[in-house]
Amino acid sequence: MRTTKSRAVGFMAALLAFAMIAAACGDDDATETTAATETTAATETTAATETTAATETTAAAGPVVVCELAYYTGEFAPYGESLTADIAFPITEVINTDPPLGRTWNLISEDIGTVGEGQAARTCLEQHGAEILVSQAHGYRTYRDWILEWITENDGPLGPSVHGGTIPGNLGGTAQEPIFRAQGLDEALGFTGVLKAEDFGATTVVVFATQVEGFQLAAGSAEQAAAALGIEVLARIDVPAEQPSYRTEAERIVDLNPDAVVIQAGSVESATLINEFNEAGGSTHWIGESGWIQPEFVGGLAAGVIANQKSVGLAGIGYNDTTPAWDFYEQVYLASDIPPEGQEDPAGIYHYTTYDLMIQTALAVEFGGSYKASDWAPAMFEVGDAPGTVCYTYADCLAEIRAGNDIDYEGITGSGQYILGVNDQFQSYTGFNADGTLMAPEAFDPDRVLELTNLAAVKAECDDNNVCTW
Repeated sequence: MRTTKSRAVGFMAALLAFAMIAAACGDDDATETTAATETTAATETTAATETTAATETTAAAGPVVVCELAYYTGEFAPYGESLTADIAFPITEVINTDPPLGRTWNLISEDIGTVGEGQAARTCLEQHGAEILVSQAHGYRTYRDWILEWITENDGPLGPSVHGGTIPGNLGGTAQEPIFRAQGLDEALGFTGVLKAEDFGATTVVVFATQVEGFQLAAGSAEQAAAALGIEVLARIDVPAEQPSYRTEAERIVDLNPDAVVIQAGSVESATLINEFNEAGGSTHWIGESGWIQPEFVGGLAAGVIANQKSVGLAGIGYNDTTPAWDFYEQVYLASDIPPEGQEDPAGIYHYTTYDLMIQTALAVEFGGSYKASDWAPAMFEVGDAPGTVCYTYADCLAEIRAGNDIDYEGITGSGQYILGVNDQFQSYTGFNADGTLMAPEAFDPDRVLELTNLAAVKAECDDNNVCTW
């Protein structure tokens, strides 16, 4: 499938409009660094703050621990294996063929589903000595004070995040709070779903969401967008995640007879609801979120369900397959044995967004000259922003950096530019064919995206001590 490249000008402009860069400063009573972190691989990070960046290139530095906040249990458990593979793929197949600053990356995954994101993050840093912490996300507010204190003391970890869309757009993107997000903000998923409902000619919708923070945020955004566009919300239905049945809710939606349903829920829950709605004799437009790209969604739908409905599709982030960046990525992805069964299509949203994020993370390490957040955070902007030599692949960009040149990495999801740690990307809608295969992504009008981003963007309110609420 091919799609025309379209910048998310509106989305990025809106982030600029409400931007507030807060200076990070952790609470005095934050958990202190344990002795374990002073005797494990984390000492490499501490030592790096006391020496020059050149020491990172020595043989004594050793491998870099990349620790993923993983989803093996809990409401996102169906995605766990695939999401880990999405991080392993660029590391194994691309980055470790010539690692930045000569240090190989070793991936470790810590499940957040049982112990919580905060405890998993502590394990990554205190026990594994991680220098790169991947995917701070839904639980970030619960341990933000602690990790900001850690960053102040250790000048790290680096924080590339695939799933950080619940974190307000005015946080991150700084050395003091080095979070850089691959997929934009969760509220965008809600309002782009309503934009598609408008395209369908809907005048009424139902908004359905499980009680997960990111889904609740997106559902609230959908309600705001519907009001702004003159679409009546017949009901906002909030339910617990991981229920075996949503038949009561399905029958209620049949009775309401909306023109479209905007769903913010996991792939398994979504498939369950649609099946039970179909069994109850209903037919409407179903507009979901990016997780529907996972095979558990289509695999969970009963035979003939898509054909019985007016449409089924997802709001998410598009990709540009007209550049050398995609050509290289697709070739390597298809040849790799890392993607698990059912995830062999390179057009999966988590596959290409994670790839772009990790490649740019590695390039910024090389450009910045260390694994310090104070070097890496500004380098993330430098390697993605114009001017500079435009390059599309890790090897080509790395060669330019080592030749002393400024670069402008052009990736799969956008320009490589970030505003306060939020990636330039374009909102899109992808429909399913009756046989469960994907149609080509359709980009939304950036002016409409700007209009709704200004309306729905969530901003953290921070005091003089950088204690923030949202």
